[in-house]
Amino acid sequence: MNSQNLKTTAGIKASSLLPETMQAMVMEVAGQPLVYKRMPLPIPNDQQVLIRIMACGVCRTDLHIMDSELPKPKLPLILGHEIIGTVEKTGSKVTTLKPGDLVGVPWVGYTCGHCKYCLRDQENLCENALFTGYTIDGGYAEFTVAFQKYCFHLEPQYGHPSAAPLLCAGLIGYRSYQMIGQAAKKIGFYGFGVAAHILVQIAKHQGKQIYAFTRDGDLEAQAFATRMGAVWAGNSEDAPPVLLDGAIIFAPAGQLVPKALKDIDKGCPVICGGIHMSNIPSFAYQLLWEERTIRSVANLTRKDGEDFFALAKQVEIKTETRLFTLQQANEALAAVRNGDISGAAVLVM
Repeated sequence: MNSQNLKTTAGIKASSLLPETMQAMVMEVAGQPLVYKRMPLPIPNDQQVLIRIMACGVCRTDLHIMDSELPKPKLPLILGHEIIGTVEKTGSKVTTLKPGDLVGVPWVGYTCGHCKYCLRDQENLCENALFTGYTIDGGYAEFTVAFQKYCFHLEPQYGHPSAAPLLCAGLIGYRSYQMIGQAAKKIGFYGFGVAAHILVQIAKHQGKQIYAFTRDGDLEAQAFATRMGAVWAGNSEDAPPVLLDGAIIFAPAGQLVPKALKDIDKGCPVICGGIHMSNIPSFAYQLLWEERTIRSVANLTRKDGEDFFALAKQVEIKTETRLFTLQQANEALAAVRNGDISGAAVLVM
């Protein structure tokens, strides 16, 4: 287990010579292990950049794709949407990035800009969106291409594998956290994984109290939560010692929704922070009454990313990571599936 301080800087330079092929771990059939392949180097179009990947985080969403819980992925597919890398080549119309720039590539890889959602500043709901590592190839490879407008230009302190989880767990977690509202002081996190261990640091920095709920009997996860800054940690079925001002459900377990409604105060929200969740069981209207709310989070906007990285500078976020080589991608996915990792799994190229 490695604890990496994101203030660590790494040397960044662009290579003048590019190979003709690259290594990649490819999903050829849903439900089957990824296949190691050597593939042609991708070619950026006029609005894209070619990125030499330094690291890519392994997200539970990757498992949802492999398990067909997210339907109709591009096949064959290179998974991965928590990408840190350097720009190697730019398309003819790229104006915001240049070779040598450090960039992060998130889940949302493209939006159209003209559908009804884009026009009302909800690009995260775009009707024509493309998603990194799902409908376009992602980061389980040595190189990838990405649209310039959907790359975050990062400062040198993020030039390290420990920054990779910020590109999804950090971003979608931050969007969920913002939905709780600024007035909330006592917040429940249901499932204490990658996103929660990032957000608890932000919450502590802002003077808020986090109450962490884990799988029943998972004492290691509870100890991890308190070590990272939670003021209380217990089993998912335990009652917190106080009524909560809001709750974020990170675990993909629908039965946690009525439980969280029991734990929050009047007029407070339950935020479902995952892209996939098991069915929510029926529950008494009394749990929802008194203006409690349930809300889901879908994707993210570019502004979410800009705001998050501006805040991250102040907090000096540390991530707990376990590093794997590219060819160990199946091993990393299994570790995430089995809950064998406190913090994040990251592939290093």
